[in-house]
Amino acid sequence: MSAGTVSVEQVASFQTARPRLFAVAYGVLGDAAEADDVVQDAWTRWQGTNRDMVRDATAFLATTTRRLAFNVADSARARHETYVGPWLSEWVDGGAGPERVPERREELEDAVLVLLERLAPTERAAYVLREAFDYPYRQISRVLALSEENARQVVTRARVRIRGPRRRPVDPDEQRRFAETFAVAAETGDLAALEEFLVAA
Repeated sequence: MSAGTVSVEQVASFQTARPRLFAVAYGVLGDAAEADDVVQDAWTRWQGTNRDMVRDATAFLATTTRRLAFNVADSARARHETYVGPWLSEWVDGGAGPERVPERREELEDAVLVLLERLAPTERAAYVLREAFDYPYRQISRVLALSEENARQVVTRARVRIRGPRRRPVDPDEQRRFAETFAVAAETGDLAALEEFLVAA
């Protein structure tokens, strides 16, 4: 059968494979909504495929789904690399009108999610203090009870790991508390509560 013509049998084969495709996408992305989107994209690709050339529809769909999921993950990782460091400092210094506040809060929550997923507590604390609030390493070492050299190493390690894969799932309440504490510190300039929050995390 040529591309673009979808038979009842082809629809049925896709629906049969769908649970497996979702599992494949979710295994890569760890997010149900994104996995659903990838499966839908796989369906669109399937409709445009010359199925006369496909020996095993399920295997073909699983491979397609996995590639699409990795593309989504790579795209998200690229966005995070772009803003998680510099963007946090821009959030502190940028100053936006009231109309931008809801949008900026959503962006902040996204950035916080990346920090929580990828960094250990000490790495996260050192990274935020250095990248967002420009703490000198001596001050970071005091807050975190580290040597100054160790503080430098922790920040360097965090910069590498922020570009890596997710290391743990995140509780939405934890994400919200972190974002709120960060926002208050950025908006008021009172960093004592943020330091306390980061140390206790």
